[in-house]
Amino acid sequence: MYTQEQVGNVMSKNSFLFVLIVLTSLTFTRVSFAFDTSAQAAYVIDQETGTVLLAKKENVALPPASMSKLMTLFMTFEALRDGRLRWDEKLRVSEHAMSYGGSTMFLDTTDRVTVQDLIRGIIVLSGNDACAVIAEALSVDGTEKGFATMMTAKAKKLGMHHSVFANSNGWPHPSQRMSMKDLAIIANHIITDFPTQYLLFAEKEFAFDGRAPSNTQNRNPLLKLDIGADGLKTGHTSEAGYGLVGSAKQGNRRVIFVLTGLESAKKRAMEAERIVNWSFRHFTSKTLSQSGSIIAHADVWMGKSRTVAMTLEAGASILVPTSSMDEISSKVVYQGPLEAPIASGENIGELIISIPGMPQKSLKLVAAEPVAIGGFISRIRTVALVLLRKVGWGRLDA
Repeated sequence: MYTQEQVGNVMSKNSFLFVLIVLTSLTFTRVSFAFDTSAQAAYVIDQETGTVLLAKKENVALPPASMSKLMTLFMTFEALRDGRLRWDEKLRVSEHAMSYGGSTMFLDTTDRVTVQDLIRGIIVLSGNDACAVIAEALSVDGTEKGFATMMTAKAKKLGMHHSVFANSNGWPHPSQRMSMKDLAIIANHIITDFPTQYLLFAEKEFAFDGRAPSNTQNRNPLLKLDIGADGLKTGHTSEAGYGLVGSAKQGNRRVIFVLTGLESAKKRAMEAERIVNWSFRHFTSKTLSQSGSIIAHADVWMGKSRTVAMTLEAGASILVPTSSMDEISSKVVYQGPLEAPIASGENIGELIISIPGMPQKSLKLVAAEPVAIGGFISRIRTVALVLLRKVGWGRLDA
């Protein structure tokens, strides 16, 4: 089943670099990644495998409009988890929060609004005023500007390196910037870290005490379609154009996508639907191996056993294209022979999967069982075989 090739020079007295080529008859498909999107910038990932399906200007810092509200929501969910806020806690509305225009809950300074209603108002109604109320409540100095500084710092901790915030809601400001990749990162954190709260993003309507009958519908155009869409946030300003951070789940697969710079709400809806359909129709998830399945055997130096079985650290799935058939290839790479003792579960190599048209995927391989240090005779035999190998008189696995 396996062939073995030496691909490196001797690295030390007892260390060689080997590659095991795993031969497979499985056939998968390949697809061109040249998906033509009219969005100014876009980013699409398969959540389970982390495969990037589409990337267009994904690291360019652009005005995010209301899509930046996701950062405020994430920090609000953190505060609820940590006990700094309560769902039923009523927050006061400042003159600053009331002063916001655009999409609002029409709050005024006489209101005391529960955190739950404010969150629903941000998600469904895109309330600029609601964001400011929460921002002032959580800010270390009681101001929205102070909260924006906290947002920027939190973004950096999350690996969002192209995000700077000047406010909590995406109101146009020359310093308010986020990249499409950063928006995907925060969306993924919300979905993964706060699965219960994420259910709120699928809410289609919220009529906050009846005061704004013209602003009760969720602006996410995909929620009414039967394509698995269940979040997250739209955005629009004259500078940013029309954008959407979205997610959809079909079966066991979930995709997260971000697009911006479209000319109209209609084009945003059409392009978002195209991206979701393309992501699910042209890619499929395949289980590579169950956890514990033996992938290969690695040579062992000075051990009671001459080899050790290699298995995946955990059961793994890969994403493969589905439009034109082709073979995938895989190889096991390890630096060996491995020196005993070896502990069960110890990381001893990598399984590298190559699929035409897709990035290589590297998976950790671990020892399936422990290997103790061998006795005197087995150690002498190992030394002799290695010396023979070095002078070309024998094979290490002879």
